Amino acid sequence: MNYFVSAGEISGDMHLSFLVENIKKIDSEAKFYGAAGSCSIKKGVEIIQDIDELAVMGFKEIFGKYSFFKKKIYDYIEFIKKNSIKNVIMIDYGGFNLAFLKILKKEIKDIEVFYYIPPKLWVWGKWRMKKLALADHILAIFPWEKEFYQNSGVEAVYFGNPLVDINNTVNEKGDKILLLPGSRKQELREILPVMKETAEIMMNKKFLLKAADEKLLSYFTDMPKNIEVTTMSLEKCAENSWCAVAASGTVTLELALMGLPSVVVYRTSLFNEIIAKMILKIKYVSLPNIVKKEEIFKELLQKDMKSEKIVEEIKKIEKNYDIIKSKLSDIREILGKKDVINRYAEYIVKNSKK
Repeated sequence: MNYFVSAGEISGDMHLSFLVENIKKIDSEAKFYGAAGSCSIKKGVEIIQDIDELAVMGFKEIFGKYSFFKKKIYDYIEFIKKNSIKNVIMIDYGGFNLAFLKILKKEIKDIEVFYYIPPKLWVWGKWRMKKLALADHILAIFPWEKEFYQNSGVEAVYFGNPLVDINNTVNEKGDKILLLPGSRKQELREILPVMKETAEIMMNKKFLLKAADEKLLSYFTDMPKNIEVTTMSLEKCAENSWCAVAASGTVTLELALMGLPSVVVYRTSLFNEIIAKMILKIKYVSLPNIVKKEEIFKELLQKDMKSEKIVEEIKKIEKNYDIIKSKLSDIREILGKKDVINRYAEYIVKNSKK
């Protein structure tokens, strides 16, 4: 079977790569084409659009590239038609994929669409539910999502969170503080300078600064001497660290599953902040805190994202290390048992159009 895939960011590309790997174990003849990145390329996805061009953050930035994204949608649909592809897998990236889904279903009536890792409508509100409901299969990854969708009359399947398969508990305790500034260029411009300031204040500590991709290394220059820059895997970084400072996103849940106490940071433009405040429906923004329904990882957002406050929170982690570790111990159990990705892969293969 042939599949068209649509991921838009590094985290989505990572999830797609593991899904493709598992589908190929079931159907060795399966072929994948579409929008993805380096992780998926390694698993055999044929790229027609590299996600490097697609990474944007915030409402203003998305509006600014509206015509670009609309053209991409019709490019993808033309490719699907030309190659007689009957199955599409969308991964996260709701701002684009929901628009893609709507037009796709209008242009190709009998296409089978699997939305793996649907947009977090329980965060942003139900106003996009009608678009999401156009997907033939919604593959949720959080335990509360299935009920959330069903309450709106939308069916979803849930087998667990794929990060449970991907991230192992790290038992080693390193001597560094891990810095994870994100993967988008806008994030790096906002967050990286504050992380550098933090390291400069704490010259008696060793820091490990992870670049999400080798292509981003040009941003990681002129660092304080107590910062080591690396591109090694997140798990290896965690093994060398005792705590982390991370940009809000999927990576915070990965850190929690590894058992690494962390501080969550984020800053976006005033325009995006105003829009977000109008829409957001939740108390916390980081996934570990949402899962546990309490602030295990301190969140320093917008004006609170200051080096002095980050230093203060790192010192609190150092003082309360064992308490924080114990609070992370049951997150893996909450999010499901192992072999999650294979179950999603089996579901997709079983329900794909031949």
